[in-house]
Amino acid sequence: MPLPSPNLDDRRFQDLVDEAKRRVQQHCPEWTDHNVSDPGVTLIEAFAHMTDELLYRLNRVPDLHYLRFLDLIGVTLFPPAAARADVTFWLSAPRETPVVVPAGAQVATERTEIEEPVVFTVDRDLVVVPATLAALATSAADAPPVDRTDDLRDGKDPEVFATEPTEGDAVLFGLTDAVPGCAVLLRLECRAEGRGVDPRFPPWTWEAWDGEAWTPAEVERDSTGGFNQPGDVVLHVPAGHTASVIARQRAGWLRCRAVRPEPDLPFYHRSPRLLSATAATVGGTTSATHADVVTGEVVGVSEGVPGQRFQLARTPVVVGDGDLRVQVATADGWQDWHEVRSFAESGPADRHVVLDRVGGELIFGPAVRQPDGSVRNHGAVPVKSAAIRVPEYRTGGGLRGNVARGMLRVQRDPVPFVSSATNRRPAAGGVAGESVTDAAQRGPLLLRTRDRAVTAEDYELLTREAAPEIARVRCVPAGAGSDAVRVLVVPAVHADEGADFAALQPDAEVRGRIERFLDERRCVGARVSVEPPFYQGVTVVAQLRARAGTPEDVLRSRAVQGLYDYFNPISGGPDGGGWPFGRPVQSGEVFAVLQRLPGVELVEDIRLFGANPVTGERGTAVPRLDLPPNGLAFSYGHQVRVAR
Repeated sequence: MPLPSPNLDDRRFQDLVDEAKRRVQQHCPEWTDHNVSDPGVTLIEAFAHMTDELLYRLNRVPDLHYLRFLDLIGVTLFPPAAARADVTFWLSAPRETPVVVPAGAQVATERTEIEEPVVFTVDRDLVVVPATLAALATSAADAPPVDRTDDLRDGKDPEVFATEPTEGDAVLFGLTDAVPGCAVLLRLECRAEGRGVDPRFPPWTWEAWDGEAWTPAEVERDSTGGFNQPGDVVLHVPAGHTASVIARQRAGWLRCRAVRPEPDLPFYHRSPRLLSATAATVGGTTSATHADVVTGEVVGVSEGVPGQRFQLARTPVVVGDGDLRVQVATADGWQDWHEVRSFAESGPADRHVVLDRVGGELIFGPAVRQPDGSVRNHGAVPVKSAAIRVPEYRTGGGLRGNVARGMLRVQRDPVPFVSSATNRRPAAGGVAGESVTDAAQRGPLLLRTRDRAVTAEDYELLTREAAPEIARVRCVPAGAGSDAVRVLVVPAVHADEGADFAALQPDAEVRGRIERFLDERRCVGARVSVEPPFYQGVTVVAQLRARAGTPEDVLRSRAVQGLYDYFNPISGGPDGGGWPFGRPVQSGEVFAVLQRLPGVELVEDIRLFGANPVTGERGTAVPRLDLPPNGLAFSYGHQVRVAR
């Protein structure tokens, strides 16, 4: 089928005639005869016919030419963004020497009959540092730590907390070395004197010292029942973990601190006692990107003239952590050149290049003739016959990289002593490259904003330019009379993770990048805050009647999935583009969502509840949930009952 033609100007013959007559009335009021018999009107119709023919020809411009027109005003297509994920590598057994997972190692999803694997590349070296338990200390609330290392070694069974435990009591485990980004196994044997707590939800939190403060450490597994039975605790230590001196012992410290339990959960009656403890490093976590890494590619040889262009072998080039680095051969070795957005500020001696990330074209600075006849180079010119290479760049990206948690299981580059790998959280940030249609809509906005943020639309447009991997962005005022601007961003996640509250929180690096970009373009006096939206949890309790021949469990699963799909911040809502910001949730539309499902005979009852996705608390049944301007509906624990 033929490609649709762009509609650059939708005016037709009669529109042009009417516009010309209106201008005649404004500028020539003495011209009062506008009948078709008037010679002037005849001329207007003749010129309108000629203009209509020109507009018809203009609307036949192919996409390639239209891209060139957009390029003339500085509009280039956004390249695809690559998804990122934290990948954990597990050792087959603790080692006495460091285990290194090198940068460039690849992990992938499993290959299926219909899909190729999704490959992720490790961004930086991961060093799994060996460590054992070197010290033990305890501290009462608001009291300095006390060394208990000798008590543990001598079998005196030190108390984990104070004799009468209170909130803030802590036990500290000192490792022989800091283990940043590693997974630590604590094997503990405890005496069951701390009974009274719920072993599934012990009232504690684990933390690691980063040199300035205690930062949370994620618990992978806990089989000690709250220090009440022999078992293991596996912790994921933050990347900032560092060694320090506590209780006169220098070690890499981990802390378990007693906290106030959740409502209706018990606290310790007495402190547990620690009979023995050992520690070992069993894995580590590092970041990986959905992109292939191309290294050491020679793109060509310089001709020694301005404005040279070279083509990369792989396209498109995904947006990375920094600018592209290009190297030019000299007599003293390889000389670094750096990527810039444009040559507008480049001088004759600046070693700058511009990269078209979609087309993969590398451009060196041009020479521009000045009004006085002289020629000025915007950017240095590589010497003649010098080889030009790109040390490293990444290609790939796109929506396929937003894989769900636990999908990256295949090690394409096996690492000695590493038994398995997985992503504990879903990958996020993968976005497809911009289409010509989207660029056509962005072009007029770019001309209006001129790289300055004044209106809400300006902030949204510039935010997408700073972080193309963001799925949705919305700018809302902070309040009446306030000079603050709130930019709400929703990261791109896998469709199955649309109900994962943690996955919908934007990464700190992305938020910082957007804030820095907007800070350079905001109005004087405006304060910009980049934050996630307010996610309003929505719980639907429904009762359905199934049609004859429809299994109850199948219809129940179908209904729950339909509700999760509809109340989805990214792909839900009435139009499938994500739940609209600030749009209320009404029980009537839930009837419509469920009634159109295959196999539903009748929707008998619907109850709508507001829920807090952080605490899990639910409100009372209401016919309508109102959302603030920064609010998005978020599915939380739907319940469906199916009857015959």
